Amino acid sequence: MTAKEICELLAEKQYKKIKESFADVNVVDLAELLEELPERQMIMAFRLIGKEEAAETFSCMEPREQQILVEALTERELRAVLDDMFLDDTADLLEEMPANVVERILSNTDAETRRQLNQILSYPDDSVGSIMTVEYVDLKPSMTVKASLEKIRRVGIDSETIYTCYVIQNKKLIGIVTAKSLLISDERKTVEEIMESNIITVNTHDDQETAAHLVRKYGLIALPVVDKEGCMVGIVTVDDAMEVMEDEATEDITLMAAVAPSEDSYFGTSVFRHARNRIPWLLVLMLSATFTGMIISKYEAAFSALPVLVSFIPMLMDTSGNCGSQSSALIIRGMAIDDIHLRDALKVIWKEVRVAAVVSSTLAVVNGIRIYIQYGQDLRLAFLIGLTLVCTVTLAELIGCSLPMLAKRCKLDPALMAAPLITTCVDAAAILIYFSIATAMFPQI
Repeated sequence: MTAKEICELLAEKQYKKIKESFADVNVVDLAELLEELPERQMIMAFRLIGKEEAAETFSCMEPREQQILVEALTERELRAVLDDMFLDDTADLLEEMPANVVERILSNTDAETRRQLNQILSYPDDSVGSIMTVEYVDLKPSMTVKASLEKIRRVGIDSETIYTCYVIQNKKLIGIVTAKSLLISDERKTVEEIMESNIITVNTHDDQETAAHLVRKYGLIALPVVDKEGCMVGIVTVDDAMEVMEDEATEDITLMAAVAPSEDSYFGTSVFRHARNRIPWLLVLMLSATFTGMIISKYEAAFSALPVLVSFIPMLMDTSGNCGSQSSALIIRGMAIDDIHLRDALKVIWKEVRVAAVVSSTLAVVNGIRIYIQYGQDLRLAFLIGLTLVCTVTLAELIGCSLPMLAKRCKLDPALMAAPLITTCVDAAAILIYFSIATAMFPQI
């Protein structure tokens, strides 16, 4: 069913037909479908969603649409939605909403839920604590398999995942046991007998990207979160980890394109906000390019003596800039997926030197042959461009691999040292190398 068809059915008051059609739609697709509707029709359509699916659909919607619904729903309707939402989704909702909407949401939650929400919201942004959920199944080591399964049936509906259960003793996490292990084990056995004690955990104040890496590395469905005392306080589920990885990838892509990151969608960001995110970086890069212009101006006499030198400037700048961008992109990606570490700096540099040797020599030979043929068998000119390419490509590769690692060392995002900044640095260096070699080889300039 399309948004247009829903609007037509709403106009005809065919509510039963809409409700029946919604029952067969995945909640994620349903959220996207509602977001395409005009505001009034979206509110009406949301009220036709089944009670069990309403909270999940609401959680999948964008903040703007969520705010519209929170302001439009009655107290009873809002309470019903919030009661069925997981705490981490409610916490995410509160972070996106203005103060008046937050106040209304909190007024429709019980005291225990408010306490848990305040606990999650008290953690620093981008920390594991800020994305965890406190809704999980905990078991005691002395419980039998039969008793454990009974507890899962009783509390599982309010837990974000029941596949992995956590064995707690004196608030400390001592083991994990999967639903599969419980189902295939003798019901008279105790949890302690079948639990796994080799546990991968993360601390509440660790960076959320650390949790995402652990979930990906070990193929976990959920990752237990402990505090400084080792007491278990929550879990990070795989869907939250995927969201973190998506956010981090989005941030890296925007930084690599010299754009300030934004949490809003492309269409959800105003024209002036888009411009504000781009202008500062463009100004920095534009002003830094002044150095390249100053170097070129310094060699104006060389242009007069040998005008053909000017024609090679774009090729040399573009080639060296592209090489630096390639190198930085690979290093940034390697660090993002935890494949490259700071301790690998010398290994990376040595590898890039060898790559630069192969790349630069190939480019130098090809360009040398072209110039020799095109410019009347002038060996000196061919050698000048070839030697410049070797030097600039090697330097570009070294800059491209070194700057992201330097940024990481300074506790900055390596994505800052991406194509635009690398290109600006390499351009100035390429021109300086080019004319330094040219003035040495051609005394007349």
